[in-house]
Amino acid sequence: MANIQAICSSFKGDLLNGLHAFGASVIRTTTTKDVFNGALYLASGSLGAATTAYSTTSEVPPSGSYVAGGIAFSTATAPAVSGTGAIFTPSASWTTGPGFTGTAFDSILMYNATAAGKNAVALYTFGSQTISAGTFTLTMPVNLTGTALVQLT
Repeated sequence: MANIQAICSSFKGDLLNGLHAFGASVIRTTTTKDVFNGALYLASGSLGAATTAYSTTSEVPPSGSYVAGGIAFSTATAPAVSGTGAIFTPSASWTTGPGFTGTAFDSILMYNATAAGKNAVALYTFGSQTISAGTFTLTMPVNLTGTALVQLT
């Protein structure tokens, strides 16, 4: 048996739980969990890996119960360590509720709505959608390695 260089799996779970602060100034001032919102974006937008924060640029206009800044994800499920990675999936489907109208949108940005900078987590894309006075629902995947919405491997 020999030692094997690796990032510890428990560390990945700790990151999702906000335990470690490597910077010179610690950002966390509370021990409560943050609110993570989902904001819908038009297919004409230019978001991706370089997106650092929520922005109203290219966001779907407010309609029905959808408001500027999006709608909160349900985060009742805690992050978990699975194998050598850490995973997290919201605990319920994300939905706009009735009366929503949106044209040519194809992505949702998950971001930390509690953070002052509205820091981006990930952008998820899907085929271009148009909804007229209805409900748009994103069904969450199973919270397992390979399917979880957020995965650190």
